[in-house]
Amino acid sequence: MSLLDKLKTELDRAGRVAQGALDEGKVRLEVFRVRQLADKAAQALGYAVYRARKNGGELDADSYARLSSALTAHEVEADRLEAELAEAQGRRKDTDEPDAASAAAAPPPPPPAPPTDPVQSDYTPGSGLPPV
Repeated sequence: MSLLDKLKTELDRAGRVAQGALDEGKVRLEVFRVRQLADKAAQALGYAVYRARKNGGELDADSYARLSSALTAHEVEADRLEAELAEAQGRRKDTDEPDAASAAAAPPPPPPAPPTDPVQSDYTPGSGLPPV
């Protein structure tokens, strides 16, 4: 495989990794946004129940159904996005592992051969003589 082919392969791989990281970041932001919406829906439901009881009554069924269904919808969406995020992270780990496994499975390079030139083998560091 030529050097340019290896370079192209590595650049393609780096591009896929970067795109995966960007996609994962987008999903994380979307999960955060949906969780905030669920919190606001829960807060609205809590305030509605509080106001109704403060006024000596109960929250009417229509208001409760509307507020609780909004909360449920946001929680379902957040759970779906979190599952999508976990799946994306699993795929990323799966794609990262073969590279590490192949690097670990490859034998280390052999040590360099000792010099065969007698002048080279006579050189010792600190002897004052430059290596030939």
